Amino acid sequence: MKLYYIGIFRNSTKPAVELCAAKDLSSFSFFERKSVGEFLTFFGTTVAERTAPSQRQSVEENEYIAHTYARSDGVAGVIIADKEYPIRVAYSLLNKLLDQFLTQFPRGQWSQGDVKLPFTELESSLAKYQNPHQADSIMRVQQELDETKIVLHKAIESVLQRGEELDSLVAKSSALSTTSKMFYKEAKKTNSCCIIA
Repeated sequence: MKLYYIGIFRNSTKPAVELCAAKDLSSFSFFERKSVGEFLTFFGTTVAERTAPSQRQSVEENEYIAHTYARSDGVAGVIIADKEYPIRVAYSLLNKLLDQFLTQFPRGQWSQGDVKLPFTELESSLAKYQNPHQADSIMRVQQELDETKIVLHKAIESVLQRGEELDSLVAKSSALSTTSKMFYKEAKKTNSCCIIA
């Protein structure tokens, strides 16, 4: 699972304007990074522009998928990730980032012109959400439940295995009971001569 891009756009006008963005191009070679970065920006801009207000959509392009949430107030968020990245985590992150963005930057700061805003939450979220299981509390709880389920299955299997072993021991114990009684009597006789009073 890999998160490549998070961008916030003004999509109330055509073409959409990228207001702020964060990219993680570390998985690409140095020579590919510029063209991949341009592709991510173009892909994000196109998807943001074509998403109707108050809508969410996911658009697939080769090995990438763009999750978009366009709000009714003219701003849209785009996350570009690989196909394995959980959709629920992507949309919850978009919702959280758009809320923070609109709180930090009122409409008057981004509603006109080609503006680039310093929204540092994108970089930190891009780094934090690379592992959605750690960043998202529901995913983290689900992972812990899965791990607990595995441990319980192993414990149940070992109990069943022990139960089978106990059954065989019980079956053998009836044959041993007469032998063990004789051994106990002989040991008692032998030990009785060694008692010092």
